[in-house]
Amino acid sequence: MPRVCHFTGKKTTFGNQKTHRGKAKYLGGVGTKTTGITRRKFKANIQKVRAVVNGRIVRLKVSPKALRMGLVTKPVKRNYVKPEAAKA
Repeated sequence: MPRVCHFTGKKTTFGNQKTHRGKAKYLGGVGTKTTGITRRKFKANIQKVRAVVNGRIVRLKVSPKALRMGLVTKPVKRNYVKPEAAKA
């Protein structure tokens, strides 16, 4: 199953990691030089949550943004109280 948000479509993106050496000019150096560029991944913050979809409880992969926006309706919590304890 891919690492993609069910609602917003957020997923892993790719970019570069640049490595530098030297001292910055504003700190009194002669400037920094790039010594290497490496490919890297920016992984999305994806959570597995239980949600109600079409009246059924399913597990979905969603981003925290979708949770904050209220796109996910969570199922009601079950009450595990014993019947004789409820009478007292």
